[in-house]
Amino acid sequence: MTEQSRSRFRAEARADHPDPVQLCLLASAEHLLGPASGDTDPEPPPTLDELLSGCQAALDRHAAAVRQAVAERRPNGPEETAALIAAVLGGRERFHGRQTDYRRLESSLLPEVLRRRRGLPITLSLVWIGVAARAGLTVHGIALPGHFIVAVGGPAGGDEYVLADPFHGGRLLDLDDAARLTAAAGQRFGPELLTPAQPLDIALRVLGNIRGWAADRPEHARTQLWAAELALLLPRHPAQLRLERAELLVRTGDFIGGADEMDAYARILDAFDPDSARKVRLEARSARNRLN
Repeated sequence: MTEQSRSRFRAEARADHPDPVQLCLLASAEHLLGPASGDTDPEPPPTLDELLSGCQAALDRHAAAVRQAVAERRPNGPEETAALIAAVLGGRERFHGRQTDYRRLESSLLPEVLRRRRGLPITLSLVWIGVAARAGLTVHGIALPGHFIVAVGGPAGGDEYVLADPFHGGRLLDLDDAARLTAAAGQRFGPELLTPAQPLDIALRVLGNIRGWAADRPEHARTQLWAAELALLLPRHPAQLRLERAELLVRTGDFIGGADEMDAYARILDAFDPDSARKVRLEARSARNRLN
């Protein structure tokens, strides 16, 4: 299952127009269907295609409800459209988040978010993006620092738009609200932050949330490892991820594999940071010594 989901994840990431919803469904599938899940349910898990089909069907059902509401109410402009989507997803279907959701891995797994109707700002925003696309509406992800939101309308092309917060059921936001959210993350707000997030950046951020969740829980090193390995399959990713993966291989018992990865990363560092390269080689030597 891991090989199949990773192959499809890699292919989607390299498509001309990658779908962030599909990327995050495939990323979640590795954990939900693979050995990392630790599932003890006697019922056999669904296949990858069954899981994806179920999620797509759920998105289609919500999109049908939004299309019906659009046909009945004929919203005039992005503000009314955003309020209508919020009434369906945040109101009737009760998609929202709470602070306790930050402590749950399921909040970063899109199939679980669709099932539980609870999640993080970014995964709830992905629900809005996926539903809107199927309903023929324009919704972009907006990657504010610390709190992902959406824009209903077209900020990329200069068209009229409004901001909404799916984590709070689709509450409409103004620029002052966006500035406060940005300030809460310790950064300064500027109009460039309202540029629609790119699909690969959304997937990388979701995987980063999973890695961060697992890093705070050492017993979940294998969860952090698969999230790091998926992030490395993206065409763009931080080079530091290679060292993170190497260290996680060592932590999960693959001392030789981790040490070899460290040496490979050290060769990259040689050209511009020889001091760090020496430190990484010492880590590699220490990992190999653990076999003695």
